[in-house]
Amino acid sequence: MKPIGPVSGNEERPRRFIDIAVVSRLAAVIKETQLECECKSRLDEALARFAALEIRRAAREHLANARSQRERIEAILFFLQDLDEIGAAERDRSVYLDVALLFDDIANTAREGAFSMRQLSQTALVGP
Repeated sequence: MKPIGPVSGNEERPRRFIDIAVVSRLAAVIKETQLECECKSRLDEALARFAALEIRRAAREHLANARSQRERIEAILFFLQDLDEIGAAERDRSVYLDVALLFDDIANTAREGAFSMRQLSQTALVGP
């Protein structure tokens, strides 16, 4: 399974997780134009509906991503069962590195799942 994007705090998040920021910036720009027409209220309503849809879409994506990360961790745990058969005097020392990489994968996957759950905790859901 391919990771969906970077997971460290200093790197940019995947584009699909930052789309809602674009909607907010667009709404701010439209409000700054100070339209003086009948369509302003209709435009505001349409923008509010669109923002609500985008928030719900992003929330669904974050939940799906967290579930996907859980499934990935479950798969990695299956391979970690081999750890019970490895001894301290293993001839092939690369086995230890392979297991270390599995633990690294779990850590990275867990961070990505945690990111999605944190995003969900900050989402102000609108409607069903």
